[in-house]
Amino acid sequence: MDLSALQHLLGLAPGRRVACVGDLMVDRFVYGEVSRVSPEAPVPVLVRSRELVMLGASGNVARNVAALGGEVSLVGLIGGDSEGKEALRLVGEETGVEGYLVTDADRPTTLKTRFVSGGQQLLRVDLETSRAVTGEVEQRLVRTIRDAAKDAGAILLSDYGKGVVTEAVIAACRDAAAESGGKLVVDSKARSFARYGAVDMIKPNAAELGHATDLPTETDDEVEVALIKALELWEAKAILVTRASKGISLAVRGEKVRHFPTAAREVFDASGAGDTTLAALGLALAAEVAIEDAIAFAQLASGVAVGKVGTATVSPDELIEAALSAHMAPAEAKVATAQRMMDEVARWRAKGLKVGFTNGCFDILHKGHVAYLAQARAWCDRLIVGLNSDESVRILKGEGRPVNDLESRALVLAGLGSVDLVVPFEEETPVKLIEAARPDVLVKGADYAESEVVGGELVKGWGGEVKLAAIVEGYSTTAAIAKMSRKASA
Repeated sequence: MDLSALQHLLGLAPGRRVACVGDLMVDRFVYGEVSRVSPEAPVPVLVRSRELVMLGASGNVARNVAALGGEVSLVGLIGGDSEGKEALRLVGEETGVEGYLVTDADRPTTLKTRFVSGGQQLLRVDLETSRAVTGEVEQRLVRTIRDAAKDAGAILLSDYGKGVVTEAVIAACRDAAAESGGKLVVDSKARSFARYGAVDMIKPNAAELGHATDLPTETDDEVEVALIKALELWEAKAILVTRASKGISLAVRGEKVRHFPTAAREVFDASGAGDTTLAALGLALAAEVAIEDAIAFAQLASGVAVGKVGTATVSPDELIEAALSAHMAPAEAKVATAQRMMDEVARWRAKGLKVGFTNGCFDILHKGHVAYLAQARAWCDRLIVGLNSDESVRILKGEGRPVNDLESRALVLAGLGSVDLVVPFEEETPVKLIEAARPDVLVKGADYAESEVVGGELVKGWGGEVKLAAIVEGYSTTAAIAKMSRKASA
């Protein structure tokens, strides 16, 4: 999606109303470290370090719509338990989300607890019931949908098969969409999509489409065949299938199937990526943009979401940065602000990666620099290079320096395979960057004593280490400048 189209869509989002209906969950993530196996049984011992709790399923869809600037009415079902109170608290804390939660004292609030170490899920424990709601509880849901979906430009129905999305709830959503003029989009885990009737769109992933049609869905051709069959089987006006790294395919009744490729992205955690796709798609449809732009918006948002950990939301600023990065050369994309560095470090750490940091002027890059950075990278999984600004180089090295300006030095450094991120800084020392990055390894040249390394005591204080990289003799920026001066005067 080009930047101008993205900014236009983000400008339309504020004030657009979206109703999120369906199965509501509480997602709990328990993070820790595993370093041993239990003596009681052959299972890993997780030493708990922190815990995150957030809304999941339709609640995560609502969070994402609100994070992108929309106004949300969230209709869901909770139990009369502590998890239900937790869900109410979480909804109340979400800016832009208005909760319409119905309580059923006879069922538990759906809770999914994931235990995570080194960026990997070790175990998921589910507390739930899947029986369909009936009687007065179902009628309260129907009445609530009528109220919550007034003036909604889109109604997003999340059916995780936990019993909330009954025939009456589906009919209430169709009626509400007809009354408001909004689009009704269904995200379903069901074996068949026939019961949703003539909704505007159904959004399965490739595996769900294959399961529902009994057809393969690996290639474009196979997906086309499955989508055509799907439109024959069901009344939906359109079917949009998400295909992970293969993009999105769309079948609209009476039109040819279209395929929308997506840019490859590093995936840290796919949890909730489908919710983000649904949220961005629904908000774009509520903003009444073309379906092509709505799909591009959804792809951009889900691409950012999979680069995060847990059921994460995506902000407009992150989308703009992602759109800019998509049009950058690989080296340009490595040059970052301090804030982006902190975000990247959080993602790396969540995946269990060791972070290294070094810094310097790197004015005229030479063989010694290349060897130094390669050695630094060998001590970590990801290497950040703090780069002195032109003014700070001038203060340190004197007038006439740097020879190359900040942009040139940053791009040359970023072009090295050993460097993962280049972060310019204005100060004479990189202490602020070191405090922000909290690296596991701090690297300087062996021409320093360990006690002289700026930030060394800080890093050792939080359990990191200081490494001194070997210096390749005979190579330096000063020597290179002197050599050029001799040649110029000869």
